[in-house]
Parts: sequence; structure tokens; C-alpha cells
Amino acid sequence: MRFKSRLKQVVHISGIGLHTGKSVNVNISQAEDGHGIKFIRTDFDPPVAIPADVAYVFTTQRGTTLKSGEATISTIEHLLAALNALDIEDVNVSVDGPEIPILDGSSDIFIKKLLEAGLEKVESTKEEYIITESFNYVDPTTGSEFAVYPSDKFEVNVILNFPENTLGDMVAVLKDKSQFTKEIANARTFVFLTDIAALFDAGLIKGGDLDNAVVIVDKQLDDSELMALKAKIGKPNASIENGLISSTPLRHQNEPARHKILDILGDFALIGRDIRAKIVATKPGHTANIALAKILKNKYLEHKKNAGRPIYDPTVEPVLNTEQIKNYLPHRYPFLMVDKVIEITPTYIVGVKNVTFNDNYFMGHFPGNPIFPGVLQMEALAQTGGILALTTLSDGQEQWDTYFLKMDNVKFKAKVVPGDTLILKMELMSPIRRGIIQMMGTAYVGSKIVSEGELTAQIVKRQND
Repeated sequence: MRFKSRLKQVVHISGIGLHTGKSVNVNISQAEDGHGIKFIRTDFDPPVAIPADVAYVFTTQRGTTLKSGEATISTIEHLLAALNALDIEDVNVSVDGPEIPILDGSSDIFIKKLLEAGLEKVESTKEEYIITESFNYVDPTTGSEFAVYPSDKFEVNVILNFPENTLGDMVAVLKDKSQFTKEIANARTFVFLTDIAALFDAGLIKGGDLDNAVVIVDKQLDDSELMALKAKIGKPNASIENGLISSTPLRHQNEPARHKILDILGDFALIGRDIRAKIVATKPGHTANIALAKILKNKYLEHKKNAGRPIYDPTVEPVLNTEQIKNYLPHRYPFLMVDKVIEITPTYIVGVKNVTFNDNYFMGHFPGNPIFPGVLQMEALAQTGGILALTTLSDGQEQWDTYFLKMDNVKFKAKVVPGDTLILKMELMSPIRRGIIQMMGTAYVGSKIVSEGELTAQIVKRQND
């Protein structure tokens, strides 16, 4: 059993936005199970909810920004890292501005505030994606490299390569999320000295300060340049020591590398699933983190779809053969689209349709290039689902029929041709109510999905003349 944390009290946090320089107020409140994390822009009328999901990422310039409609929320990664590390899955984050406050440039204050509010451990409702095969990803835009390996937990290694005249090579490791609070949470964000002028000119980092960031000196400054920089950042007493400009010494010798781990946890919170894997990241950044997060989410969705893929062994006796199926369905040749049923449970059914060149529709459907019609694939799924619906009835199935009401989100993904064996799986999407049945239908040829759709039907008592 896996656990998550529920907030016992509302968390209030105020601070300055990194890029706008304006004061921002944040309230973090517990939401119902399965709600996920949502940012609520309360300065809109009506307020706008922005789900914490990679699908809503708008930009990754100097941080991760989400957008829904006209509303955006920026600099979310430090708060998300804290929520991720503490296994807080379902909250509303109400914000009266366009970004989360930068605070000290780390997750430390967020962690402390969340812990002060009190956490209650309950059973988790979040799904987990377990990596079973290693793969590599190189981001073509940034050159960041990721190696993803199977693991019995979530762990991250980060490798940074700074110029030799600055900090040199640097490594940081998170062996388990439980180490985050003590080992990673207080690692501050950093910026290169050569980037500061461009960021100011772009209207960014108006709330940037040596109290919330470490500046890595990657160029030599003469006295006049140093004075101009001090004036720009409002720190006339700042000094350069060991290749850094900071109001305080580094909190860790490898603080920048630890902060990159922090960013990865924050950006990966947008996947919406826990990932069980070892991530080795070389020169990661938000752009590459989000690209990998999208890959992982897509792999998870494909894995979930494939996990329910039925296996057909033609040597095994079917649950229902063709003659038995006729007791459930009124259809007859040439419109009976299910040859046998190989599995029935209270929530799903698996049928089989053997596609042969003798099927009558091949005479007129793409003559010379026979293709099984997509609408008939949906019909075959509907007939299969009708059998499942009728098995739930207490009286004779021959007295009832199922009628198609609608199809939604139908997709045809591959051709079906003579000689193929269609495997038809229909799964209940919700309990049958008042004779209305909603099912998710998926048609396979071998291990390949050829079509899918959401089908709704109604069970109706047959009127005999």
C-alpha cells in the first residue's frame, strides 16, 4: 500500500515574485481525493483554475509557467517540489498574482510551512508508473541528457559541467524522496553573471536578489562593471569570492547541482503520477525536464493501455461460441460481428471476430484493396458490449436488446484486412444505471490497437408482436 499526505490546515505564504517583483499571497488548502494539484488565480473574475499538468506548460524560460485561457502561473517548480517530496497530492493553490513567490530561492520555506500545518498519512489514490526498460533522452534544444533506468524507488543523479574557471564539474544525488527535506530542499536557484543583464533587459528577475539566488561569475569584471552590477542588484556591499556572488556562503559545496534535483522534482510533479525509476541527468534544465516529463507521461498512458490488452489463445475453449452468442444477440449473418467470447467479468468482456475475405462488405469497400470498415469495428465492439450488458440481467436475455445511443472519442489507428483476427475488449466506464451502459471499447489485432472509442447503449425490453 502506498500513502499520501493530507494537509490538516490551510497554509498561508506571502512573498515577492521573482520576475514581476510584486508581492504575492498564496493559500494552499486540502482538496478531495483524486483532485490533483490546481493553481487558482484569484485575481481573475471569476477565478481561473490551472491544473498542474505538463499539458498546460506555456513556457520554460527561467522557470516553468503554466497557462489556461488568459491566466498564467510562473515559478511553480519550488512549491511543486515540496508538494512532491511530501507526497501531497490533492490541493488547491490559490494565488493573487501571476507567479509563486521566490522566497529564498529554494523549497525550504515551503517545506517548513507545509510541515507546520500538519500532515496526515492516508492511502494514496495516485497511480504509479514503474519503469521496466532503460532508455535515454537528449534534448535537441538544450543538449541536456537523461538516462532513465529501472529502480525500486525514485532516485536522481545530477551532473553539471561548469567551466574550469568557475565551479568545475559537480555531482549531486538523491537516493530517495525521503532525503529531500534535509539534503535538497534548501538548495537555492542560481544564475550566471553573463545572463543577468539580458534577463533585466527582458523585463525578468525584477524580484531577483542575492538573498534568493546564487550568481556564478563566468566572466571577469573590472571595477566599474562590478559597481554597475552592484547598483543593478541593489547590493553595494556584495563581493566576489570563489567564483560566486552571494549574500551568504554556499549552503552546500554542490548547491547548484542539488538545486537541479529540486527542479526535477518540481517539474516531474506535472506528470501527475509517481515515477519509480533512477534518473541520471546531465546539465538538466526546465526545458529538458518538461520534455522528459511529457515523454514519461505518454509512456505511462501507453503502458496503462497495454496493461489491459487481452491475450487470445485460439486453442482455449471459448466462454461463448457462435451458437451461444445467438442467445444474447438478435443479429444473424451477415451482421453478427462476434464469433466467440473468450472472457467475461463483472466489469469487462473480450470477444473475437475473424476477418475473412468472404465477408460480403469486401465486394464494395475498397475493391482490390480490401479494408474492414471502421464503423463495423465499432459495431463489433458494440455487439460485444451488448453481451456483457445482457449478462447482468436476472431474467432471460432473449427478452432484451441493447441499442446504440452514441459514440465519443472514436479513433481508427490502423488498417484491418482479411486474415486479421480482431480482439474486442469492452470495459464498463461506470455502473449501469436505468438501463444505460457506458463502455470504453478497444479493438486489437495481435498486440496493436486498431481502433478505440467510448460507446453508450441502452438495454431495452424487446417488443414481441
